[in-house]
Amino acid sequence: MTRHVVTLNAGSSSIKFALFEAMGKAGAETLSALAIGIVEMLGDERRLTIHDGAHTKIHEETWAESAATPFHADALRRILTWRRAGFPQAQVIAAGHRVVHGGMHYAAPVIVTDEVLRDLKALIPLAPLHEPHNIAGILAAREAWPHVRQVACFDTAFHHAHPFVNDVFALPRHFYDEGVRRYGFHGLSYEYVTGRLREIAPFHAAGRVVAAHLGNGASMCAIRDGQSVASSMGFTALDGLPMGTRCGQLDPGVVLYLMQEKQMSAAQVTDLLYRESGLKGLSGLSQDMRELEASDLPQAQQAIEYFVFRIRRELGGLAAVLKGIDAIVFCGGIGENSWHVRERVLEGMEWIGVELDRVANRANAQVISSERSRARVFVIPTDEEAMIARHTLAVVDQSAEA
Repeated sequence: MTRHVVTLNAGSSSIKFALFEAMGKAGAETLSALAIGIVEMLGDERRLTIHDGAHTKIHEETWAESAATPFHADALRRILTWRRAGFPQAQVIAAGHRVVHGGMHYAAPVIVTDEVLRDLKALIPLAPLHEPHNIAGILAAREAWPHVRQVACFDTAFHHAHPFVNDVFALPRHFYDEGVRRYGFHGLSYEYVTGRLREIAPFHAAGRVVAAHLGNGASMCAIRDGQSVASSMGFTALDGLPMGTRCGQLDPGVVLYLMQEKQMSAAQVTDLLYRESGLKGLSGLSQDMRELEASDLPQAQQAIEYFVFRIRRELGGLAAVLKGIDAIVFCGGIGENSWHVRERVLEGMEWIGVELDRVANRANAQVISSERSRARVFVIPTDEEAMIARHTLAVVDQSAEA
């Protein structure tokens, strides 16, 4: 039995997608990526780039932007046209979508209905940088592929079983009951690397693990026996670590000061905290860690120092939550590729049971802790698309059984 699934991760100016082939018995299928691509807005142009499962470029095209054609709808039509030409025999049974926020009620992937869409629209204030574009991608996919089931996979779902103390803010209780609570994000990534760790090192996966998803968006997660128990992110994807353009942890009094003393509107504060802060704001140069590491500007180095400092601080806090650490996992663009950041994070961490193997770390090896290290440190490339594809197949199979 062979089936195909498309995964979509829609942002404001890009749509990442992948075509997966699932072979074998339902529920025990082997997944392989046939194509991985992205549609981007680049100035006045739009560009579609596609690689095969071995990361060899197999297609690229550019075309002029049209104000009359919404980006997401245009991108989905291009993807569909290419898929029909490139893989005409593919039996696409569903499209799986990354949705950043699932709120209080969505603890697992679901088939998208009109009711689900209404719920997701109500969550836009909780994830203004992501949720509107996730929804736009779903709507465009429904229009482009009306006979294909759409499945929403939530970044918050992995954290849904947190203990009360890791979910609540010290506000009047009715706010918690209304949904003002810590949700946590990057759940699809954490779920994937937790599964890979179970394959690589099952003993450590069953223990106390801190995973660090470090990229343009960055967070950390405490995991016990494969279950999330605490996250650095909270009510929105602003909290915790500094990120590419997001501020991370911030005294709420700063927001009051900006609005009361600087007369900034809610929209201006939102733009500042989501789009102009983080590594970009601190450095005044770039949100790209590669550019910051290559720069001699003191502000660039200070931005990196703050990023590392917050990771180390969060690592200590999550170790306290877990009452010790058996393993650390680095993933995400920075976590997987910047040996420099990993080295600085783990320097002097012997007290927590970590001894770094500098040679292995600089070679981006899978295990970067020394043989003497009590806690093992892994670098595991994440694959949110594969996780979405697995969830999508499972939801489709469950709906068929119902």
